[in-house]
Amino acid sequence: RAWEAAQQFEARFVSTLLQSMFKGLDDEDNPFGGGQGESMFRSLLVDQYGQQMARSGGVGLADDVYREMLKMQEVSQ
Repeated sequence: RAWEAAQQFEARFVSTLLQSMFKGLDDEDNPFGGGQGESMFRSLLVDQYGQQMARSGGVGLADDVYREMLKMQEVSQ
């Protein structure tokens, strides 16, 4: 359960980073993108990217968060 929470945290973190990166792509002169459809579904796509990256090993944040959660749990007992 703690591992799932750590992975979800990493997924949200990666999604936030990716969202910032994708904001730079808001160029309506792009012949293959833009418009309301893209802006509506981009956040969903970025969330899925973040979840998939976290499941695939991510950036290593989940491991550190998980270890810290276990340490905190041991201290509280």
